[in-house]
Amino acid sequence: MKRLVVVESPTKARTIRNFLPRDGYQIEASMGHIRDLPASAKEIPKDVKGEDWARLGVKIEDGFEPLYIVPSRKKDVVKQLRDAISDADELYIATDEDREGESIGWHLVKVLDPDIPVRRMVFHEITNEAIQRALTETRDIDIDLVEAQETRRILDRLVGYTISPLLWRKIKPKLSAGRVQSVAVRVLVMREKERVTFVPSEYWDLKAQMSKSGLDFESEMTHLGGVRLASGRDFDPDTGRLKDGITEGEDVLLMDEIQATALAEQLPAETWRVADVKTRDRTKSPYAPFITSTLQQEANRKLGLSSSRTMSIAQKLYENGHITYMRTDSTNLSKEAIQGARKAVVDRYGSDYLNDDVREYSSAKSAQEAHEAIRPAGSEMKTRKDLGLSGMAGRLYDLIWKRTVATQMAEAKIRYTNVYFEAGEGDEAARFRASGKEIVFPGFFRAYVEGSDDPEADLEDRERPLPSFNVGETSEPSGDGAPDSVFNVDDIEPIGHETKPPSRYTEATLVKKLEEEGIGRPSTYASIIDTIQKRGYVRKEGSALVPTFTAFATNNLMEKQFERLVDTHFTAEMEDALDDIARGAQDPDPYLKSFYLGDEGIEPRVEKGMDEIDPKQISEISFPKQWGDYVVRVGKYGPYVEGPLEDGSDDTATASLPEDLAPGDTSKDKLKDILEEANKGDQVLGIHPEADMPVILKSGPYGPYIQLGDDDQKGKPKRVSLPPGVSPEDVDFELGKKIINLPRVIGEHPETGKEIDAAIGRYGPYVRHKKKGKFTYASLKDSDNVLDVGLDRALELIEEKEAKNKPQRVLGDHPETGEPVELWKGRYGPYVKHKGTNASLKDGQTIEDLEMDEAIELLDAKSKKKGKKKKKKGKKA
Repeated sequence: MKRLVVVESPTKARTIRNFLPRDGYQIEASMGHIRDLPASAKEIPKDVKGEDWARLGVKIEDGFEPLYIVPSRKKDVVKQLRDAISDADELYIATDEDREGESIGWHLVKVLDPDIPVRRMVFHEITNEAIQRALTETRDIDIDLVEAQETRRILDRLVGYTISPLLWRKIKPKLSAGRVQSVAVRVLVMREKERVTFVPSEYWDLKAQMSKSGLDFESEMTHLGGVRLASGRDFDPDTGRLKDGITEGEDVLLMDEIQATALAEQLPAETWRVADVKTRDRTKSPYAPFITSTLQQEANRKLGLSSSRTMSIAQKLYENGHITYMRTDSTNLSKEAIQGARKAVVDRYGSDYLNDDVREYSSAKSAQEAHEAIRPAGSEMKTRKDLGLSGMAGRLYDLIWKRTVATQMAEAKIRYTNVYFEAGEGDEAARFRASGKEIVFPGFFRAYVEGSDDPEADLEDRERPLPSFNVGETSEPSGDGAPDSVFNVDDIEPIGHETKPPSRYTEATLVKKLEEEGIGRPSTYASIIDTIQKRGYVRKEGSALVPTFTAFATNNLMEKQFERLVDTHFTAEMEDALDDIARGAQDPDPYLKSFYLGDEGIEPRVEKGMDEIDPKQISEISFPKQWGDYVVRVGKYGPYVEGPLEDGSDDTATASLPEDLAPGDTSKDKLKDILEEANKGDQVLGIHPEADMPVILKSGPYGPYIQLGDDDQKGKPKRVSLPPGVSPEDVDFELGKKIINLPRVIGEHPETGKEIDAAIGRYGPYVRHKKKGKFTYASLKDSDNVLDVGLDRALELIEEKEAKNKPQRVLGDHPETGEPVELWKGRYGPYVKHKGTNASLKDGQTIEDLEMDEAIELLDAKSKKKGKKKKKKGKKA
């Protein structure tokens, strides 16, 4: 009996081969989906190209039937699987256990059309026990799960392919809409609008440096004359003003700098006394084990990983048998996991750290309880060191291990102490509070502290011990000779605060927000965040996700024309509907019909928008209170400011905005400066002494530049952009000459004797060197200046660039030819290279993980293709 087992990836196939006998099982990889909707007009079959619905790939009038095709890049995979199934007695579909995996399995069966028994095997970890159990506990493919995934795919296609042309027509080309993507963009835009309209408020308090018995501590002023000082919590985070219902002078006191400074000088001379001491003990329970979204959030906070990078590393850990399946919204742990975690607690930390009872966690209602949380695979809870994991994969695994083990550890016990001091009398009486914190018993903190990568170090940081105090104790006035038994007020400092605008979302906080609102599913968050960056809706500034002006304009259109679609509650309801379809509780066809063709459906709203939306109006971004008469619009070539000039004319001028200008960082003065600078007109800096032509400072659609000669001279005048960091007002005749004289020779390469020069090109400043007839171009860094970069630095940059023109990995010598097999990064993605053959890596394969046998398969397949092409050419001749 021969059984064919099909999984998604070569890594997963390789791991499973370790647990199945080679003589009875053949394991192959489908490389993800083998069928999908057409991605371009080129992929639409000839027999339906003329149909109205062909572009969508969905037969709207025929019950929303999808048009599935096998992409050209998957045809070789299908052929290999058909060849494999011809010798098999049974087919086992072993794709992932979520909707996506169920759908991949269903497509495999449809395309391969086997005449042998088909069994669906499911497992959430790749261990010997799990694989053997899955072989005996097979089931049929779950059609409800398949329909839910198919409905999601159709919804995404209908939104993307129907609304995107409206965005192209009304805003700018190459934009896209997405069912969840557009809501994520709106969330970011709404936060940025809050930053634009935010008005900061100032408030002051005092901080006292104090000591007793050799221990230093701080206290903060909380009241003056019985009225509480305003603190950050009293201000509205959206407006920066005091919250509604809080009255200044009655509920809170807003001190200014003068009052705070006067008190800071006066209070050290007063006698301070302990008015009260309060102590309370609290316990803290460990966090639930990781699900997809919380893993992404913590990996972003602790390891600085993007959501997509986190999922890529987790995928490899899963496929190599180290963790359970990483796409899950269930916090459930199996009995073997709990037993393994409890044993690990006792072995590593001792029985005192083990929780008395088994701790279990409840999941969201949409979670599939048959799934597990993300945890170390197997029952042994092997550590990173046990598995020999290193690098980022080791750090991510360690994070998962600690979080899992911590679930079965005892609660942490914490003692909080507040000591209240009073100084002065009557209306001038000031009250201060010192806060202390002591870890009575660390419990699960020994293994895991959220947001910290070093629990042991964090325990020290968390503790803030205070000396012991008794009510009624007093201090002597500040001065020499105070005994150690008396507490001292060593210094008092006035502290000014300004309310801050709401923080921009990071990947971690955006994922948390989407999950809280029920938008999308955790498995989709990484791709959503990647997509909105690639489409130009968002850029990263450090860890912050900054929406662009294009995002604002697109959101304007989406809110006006598709209000329901970008409403978070409506999007969450869509996810609920997909869950109902997955449970077999809802029919997808009526739902799709209402969504697409209903009174407020996508199709009629798009048709109406094509006729009624004014592109200039819909792309306008204005904040009259903050920006005055200036408005920003998004046009075909990007965002630009429009408004009046200071020359008193009634004409409206425009100017392109810098790509890195964020809406939330834009001000009236900034817009005014950009507009005035761009509309200054040409400035003749002087006459070039050698060329005998004017050196002119000009401004164009891509920014300011220096030009040699007039526009009406014969031939195209020489033009050079201003170097980064140089603004037009910085440019005088001498600097203008240096810029227009670029490129400049820096020196000779010590090995080749060829010149190295520096210049500014389309993509910014660079140095270059010609070797063997070819130029090596190396971009300058932010710290480099094209006008004075030296030879040593230029050589360093060129050497770095030339190193990039080498293979990323050398797998070794080909077993037949003895020639090296290399892995390269190319313009169109990673590929394997051997002699004259280059073969692109397939979906799911990476430079870091590709093995020699996989590389040889890719090269052989490419060589066969070359051979077929040569034969065809021969026949034609």
